[in-house]
Amino acid sequence: MENIKHCGVIVRRPQDIWEGTRTILGLAVHNYYGYLFLLNVEVEITDELQENLDWLKEMECDCFSDIEANERYGFKHMPLEKLARELKKMDLIIPFGDRNNTFDGEKI
Repeated sequence: MENIKHCGVIVRRPQDIWEGTRTILGLAVHNYYGYLFLLNVEVEITDELQENLDWLKEMECDCFSDIEANERYGFKHMPLEKLARELKKMDLIIPFGDRNNTFDGEKI
């Protein structure tokens, strides 16, 4: 991974947000630029998740979401088209979660 500097984690299910934040924190600790992308997911905050989000902010990891309500937790709101442009800047993209699960009620 010597040529990889910018890593993005895509989270599409509410139950994966906490683990996604932990993944970004792990990357940041190893000197990668970490970015969290929430797609169609509204944050349900817990103390543990808030602690992770505080750490992400402290480690200068950017968090993006296509849902405006997530701004109250420090996410930068962007429409999907702009999020797609941000994802193209990544050296590595990690789609997080169960790939065999559903997305908006449909199999993916």
